[in-house]
Amino acid sequence: MSKLKKALEKAKEERQGDVSIFDNTAESVFKENAVSGVQAQQEGEVRVTYTKTRIINIDHRILKQNKVISLFHEESMTDQLKILRTQLLDRLEQIGGNSLLVTSAKPGEGKTFTAVNLAISIAQELDRTVLLVDADLRPHSAHHKDFARDFLGANVSRGLADCLLSGAEIPELLFNPGIGKLTILPSGRPLTNSAELLGSSMMEAMASEIKARYSGDRIIIFDSPAVLTCSDPMVLSKYADGILFVVEAEKTSAEDLKRAMELLKDRPVLGTLLNKVKI
Repeated sequence: MSKLKKALEKAKEERQGDVSIFDNTAESVFKENAVSGVQAQQEGEVRVTYTKTRIINIDHRILKQNKVISLFHEESMTDQLKILRTQLLDRLEQIGGNSLLVTSAKPGEGKTFTAVNLAISIAQELDRTVLLVDADLRPHSAHHKDFARDFLGANVSRGLADCLLSGAEIPELLFNPGIGKLTILPSGRPLTNSAELLGSSMMEAMASEIKARYSGDRIIIFDSPAVLTCSDPMVLSKYADGILFVVEAEKTSAEDLKRAMELLKDRPVLGTLLNKVKI
């Protein structure tokens, strides 16, 4: 057993009842396949009509190229994401929550990839809608992935930062990427004082509003910065009912995992996702 897996097992033991989810699918799953057809409306499915939210229809070829694979059911990794979805929704239901924070120890370990694909997978549930919030407001770097642009191919400039800085109304900032029951709140401009703004009373009020307004069928997912890079994830964790921690095989060190888990020890970590395991 590798040092990383030993560290994961130790973290699991220290958090009795936590879910450990191991993804053993490598990068090779991203193959060129035809886009799956759209299924007809089914009984019991939540219907969403967008009246204020912008709709930006993204070409599915761009989504596949950018590794947004939850839409493509012929991809083997979509089954792994469905297992992850089921486990997390069960845990959220057990604790009466509807919001999830996705983070990792350091940048580039797959947290944004996971947040985007998990959000789309949940949106495919008949009775669920999803709000995906890009809460990574830090200045961009080589590892920083803006999911509106880098994953969804949407050219948007305003988002959460504009809400916190200038009081922009949230409905003005949301968009739907042409994927049913999925709404995106992008990050907007990068901020050097992101921790202070995320910890402000305005952010607290906004988080409370979006959690309460759609408490029936809505799941909120916050894509957060990495735990060991800044204090933002610790600030954001107070708005989330649970945390999913992403670990990249052969990249995340056992020491980084230990340090991150120590920082999150009093936070509601629901499970860990071991990403990019070679088989």
